[in-house]
Amino acid sequence: MTKETAIRLFEQKQIRSIWNEDEEKWYFSIIDVVEVLSGTDRPRKYWNDLKSKLRKEGSELSENIGQLKMVSTDGKKRQTDVADTEQLFRLIQSIPSKRAEPFKQWLAKVGRERIDEIEDPEIGIDRLMETYLKKGYSKEWINQRLKSIEVRNELTDEWETRGVRKGLEFAILTDEITKAWSGFRVKQYKKHKGLKKENLRDNMTNLELVLNMLAEATTTEISKEKNPETFEENKIIANQGGTIAGNTRREIEEKTGKDVVSSLSAKIILTGKDDKLQVIKDKKSKTK
Repeated sequence: MTKETAIRLFEQKQIRSIWNEDEEKWYFSIIDVVEVLSGTDRPRKYWNDLKSKLRKEGSELSENIGQLKMVSTDGKKRQTDVADTEQLFRLIQSIPSKRAEPFKQWLAKVGRERIDEIEDPEIGIDRLMETYLKKGYSKEWINQRLKSIEVRNELTDEWETRGVRKGLEFAILTDEITKAWSGFRVKQYKKHKGLKKENLRDNMTNLELVLNMLAEATTTEISKEKNPETFEENKIIANQGGTIAGNTRREIEEKTGKDVVSSLSAKIILTGKDDKLQVIKDKKSKTK
């Protein structure tokens, strides 16, 4: 199933959604999804019956579902059951409908591909290269991006060796490195580029990628030499690695007179078109 196929399935009705900036997650109205995929004219009853079915199957999905205020058909904001992307995929698997079948087939395909990649990592690299090419990235940029993944993996392996835990601690150290070299924390950097769920590195220019790699590679080397034993020591080293790349950034900016940290997203980098800027220009031309 392609992205276009998925969009067509939802074109007949708007699926209400809310972006949670703190969690960096989209939440979707379950009632809307159920109505579209099942074709029922009584989506609330269908959802209640589905919750009972899920509980009988031993699924804890319905217990983990949250609620957010969303605008109803009457224009008023009401508490609505919502699901994040992972929960939504699980929900789709339990809806017996022709409309849901393409999603199920796609999920099965993704699962098979993931297993293939675990058994043979080279398949994953080839598939990643193909994905970037389809998005319009140049081979030079892709090679740079693949190298940045290698550098990042070396850093996370080093962190694991030093007892740093995946998840929050990885995120804190990454934040420390990013702030030290770019001047932005990760969320600020993404906001600067107008990103939400998109991968930050996928939206970096070549120079941004190079400096990010320098920061992470330097952090890895310092860590190997210093052998930090506590999280705070790892944090200090992360700052040192980022600062070295930050000094390089400032030297480049001094020589070129241009900011290295760009507000350009991947779409603008690839196409040279800034939709927001074009809208502003169109409005100005109409007022003349």
